[in-house]
Order: sequence, then structure tokens, then C-alpha cells
Amino acid sequence: MFGRRRFEMEINMRGLCPLIQVFDMDNSLHFYCELLGFEIVEKAAGGGWAWLRHGTAELMLNTAYDEGKRPEKPDPARLLAHQDTGLFIGCPDVDSAYEYLYAKGVDVSKPKVAWYGMKQMYLKDPDGFGICFQWKADQHQEGSNV
Repeated sequence: MFGRRRFEMEINMRGLCPLIQVFDMDNSLHFYCELLGFEIVEKAAGGGWAWLRHGTAELMLNTAYDEGKRPEKPDPARLLAHQDTGLFIGCPDVDSAYEYLYAKGVDVSKPKVAWYGMKQMYLKDPDGFGICFQWKADQHQEGSNV
């Protein structure tokens, strides 16, 4: 259907802002804001939702459970499902980001160049969502060690 017709209007997109479900909003805000440097753009009065930004990267957090409905511990099946989600963040200086996070005690992989030319390092957020900081290995940006 879409291949046969030519549409007159193009969709003008200006960014992408994933929404992820988190177990503990305070813990997630600490991780994303205090460790990764995101700022809160907006936050729900009840604390169950937050919109974050770091440069042009945006992310929304939503509590996985309504107030008073959260279990004592995260559901292991739910955490396992989070392995299917990866947030890939452009980072011109992957090496410096690694040193910073490692010094803060974050469990982060050493940067490596993938077969397709991206220098990458991986970590997980408190809910088990994968995060990859990456940059094209042959692009030299100011402050980059690639």
C-alpha cells in the first residue's frame, strides 16, 4: 500500500523521546540526573512521571506501578523483559565517559570498537535497561580519544 502511492506531505520529525517504565522514580532520577547528567524538564506533581533532557537527548520515565500498588521488590520477569530495550546515546568522547562512570562505581564495559565502526561502552540503568554510549570511531571530535 505505502509503496504504490506517493504522499504529498512529509513527516517533519525533530527528535525521539523514549518512555521507559521504572520501579523506583527517585532511584532512576538519581541515576539519570546525578550520574549521567540529565536535567528534569518537567515532572508530575505526584512524582510518577518525569521528562529528562541532556543536550539533544531526551527520555521520559514513568513509574511502573500506581501509587500504593508497587510491590516490595521488582518483578524478575519484568526486569528480564527490559533486556530487549537499548538506549543508544551519541557521545563524542566515549573514553572519558567510561573513566567518569567507572570512577563513580558504575558497572560499565570498557569501550570497544564494534565491527561496524562505532566505539561503544555498555551499562545498565537501575531497572536493567541497556544503555550504550557510542560514537563513530573514525570521527575525531574535539575532546575525543578515538
